[in-house]
Amino acid sequence: MRYFLDLSYLGARFHGWQVQPGVVTVQSTIEDALARLCRQPVAIVGAGRTDAGVNARRMVAHLDLPQAVEPSERFLHSLNALCGPDIAIHSMRPVADDAHARFDAIERSYRYFVHTAKDPFCGPLSWQAPPMLDFEAMNRAAQSLLGRRDFTSFSKLHTDVKTNICDLRSARWVQTDATHWYFEIVADRFLRNMVRAVVGTLVNVGRGKITVPQVVDILEARDRCAAGESMPGTPLFLWDVKYPY
Repeated sequence: MRYFLDLSYLGARFHGWQVQPGVVTVQSTIEDALARLCRQPVAIVGAGRTDAGVNARRMVAHLDLPQAVEPSERFLHSLNALCGPDIAIHSMRPVADDAHARFDAIERSYRYFVHTAKDPFCGPLSWQAPPMLDFEAMNRAAQSLLGRRDFTSFSKLHTDVKTNICDLRSARWVQTDATHWYFEIVADRFLRNMVRAVVGTLVNVGRGKITVPQVVDILEARDRCAAGESMPGTPLFLWDVKYPY
């Protein structure tokens, strides 16, 4: 029987989503908790692979169990207790046997949070930006990236994906008050390190280091060295994952 988990997590203490030898990851923590609860090994497949330190407001993962279980409040309470304080399992629901958390997802969105004045309440979940960033120019530069494009310039090198083509559907800076902003980006898929590299490049626009037309040149170069630095991971959130069902 296949199930979908809806969950969220604070990424600071994890070395990303995917299982890796010798380090604690979100996937390995949940799999260990499920194994203890179900008394058998349980593998899960996530909708994506967030990097070290990156958070998720909503992640979806699927798992298979040889026998149907009733995902009761007691079951979820026990699973949450075993996962620890930085992971929250919100729901577990049965789905079709061929439903796939990664391949069936039709859209993903991320948000990167920044603040332009010192704020002791933001902590690591928001990046303190220079106060004079030109967000209008950064928004124009973000719009120039929209469409189905090759995002090699914004991808970590030597990944195992077959293509670096992504359909970027939305990218915008949103102001929530006088000193707080977030960057929201929506696409069918994302490459490793892509969002943080895009944000780093747009920040260079905001600082006046590069122009809006140069962002298109960077995209078309298909060269990671041409883009901006990778921004810190802890202000980044996987915000939502959408499915056709």
